[in-house]
Amino acid sequence: MADDCRDNAQPRLYADLAPWWPLLSSPDEYAEEAEFYRQCLLKACRPPTRTVLELGSGGGNNALHLKAHFELTLVDVAPAMLRVSRSLNPECEHIHGDMREVRLGRGFDAVFVHDAVDYMTTEPDLARAIETTWVHCRPGGAALFCPTYVKETFQPSTSHGGHDRMLRSMRYLEWTRDPDPKDTTIVTDFAYLLSDATGVRVEYDRHVLGLFPRTTWLALLAKQGFLVAVEQFKPSKTESSQADAGLYDVFVCAKPEMAG
Repeated sequence: MADDCRDNAQPRLYADLAPWWPLLSSPDEYAEEAEFYRQCLLKACRPPTRTVLELGSGGGNNALHLKAHFELTLVDVAPAMLRVSRSLNPECEHIHGDMREVRLGRGFDAVFVHDAVDYMTTEPDLARAIETTWVHCRPGGAALFCPTYVKETFQPSTSHGGHDRMLRSMRYLEWTRDPDPKDTTIVTDFAYLLSDATGVRVEYDRHVLGLFPRTTWLALLAKQGFLVAVEQFKPSKTESSQADAGLYDVFVCAKPEMAG
């Protein structure tokens, strides 16, 4: 599940429950997909590929694996998730900001937007996130967008999981569905069982996510000026961050060298 949120009322997983994030989505489980994303960036970006901006970096699970290869700047809208990431990636630069509007005043060799982009629930917001990526990507650089679903691949699903760490444990039930197929949103509801020294309690959380056709993605990216290819990532095993282990569209974008 994505690490970023764009509504004023953020999902609790990114606010008061953020310290439990590593027990829902373990950093260890991101090695395979992070390597896939690294290879995509290297193929699309004119060398050198040294500096990478991640928009919607959340708890820093991808950064844990990418920081050995790139100089990372991590941006997220949720302060509580930035605190989680700082504890995992203290050597990385962390900045509080919204992917729709943050402007850092400098360019990067590549820009990476993982499934935090799922929280863009309207086409205008998605276009704004794409514009932010364009602004921060140097000419000849690359950008990567990794939504959990596009309209063509979405299927309602349920999953469960969780981890134990030190004296705390989490188990969760996740239910994703599309209450209104005519709009551009889907809903994921979570039930969390949280165990610590005080006992076991149950918490509820709702995530409202965007869902767009592949054609919408391609049109918005092309309108911004990106040259786009679609790759597909297939996890070799089920991961908590990719609960149904399906086939995921990855939009690999190159910014022309003559672009402004």
